[in-house]
Amino acid sequence: MKNLLVASLLIVPLAMTSCTRTEKNVTVGAATGAVVGGLIGGNVRSAAVGAIIGGVTMAFVSKATRPGYCIYEDKRGRRHEARCR
Repeated sequence: MKNLLVASLLIVPLAMTSCTRTEKNVTVGAATGAVVGGLIGGNVRSAAVGAIIGGVTMAFVSKATRPGYCIYEDKRGRRHEARCR
């Protein structure tokens, strides 16, 4: 388990150097998911499942929002995206 943690701490800074915002978010989500999954399950399979879940979740979150834009809701409950105020 310690080897997995050390490997993820060494790989993440390398992966962050020339990536887009979405790729960076997916990397952070996968690394966080791997650590949490490994701690909860105590084995490599749990860490792998956590990495997959974390990476996929952050991919969806990153695609749902654009930098500089916010999601607003009007009086009728409809949502729209516009520049942040």
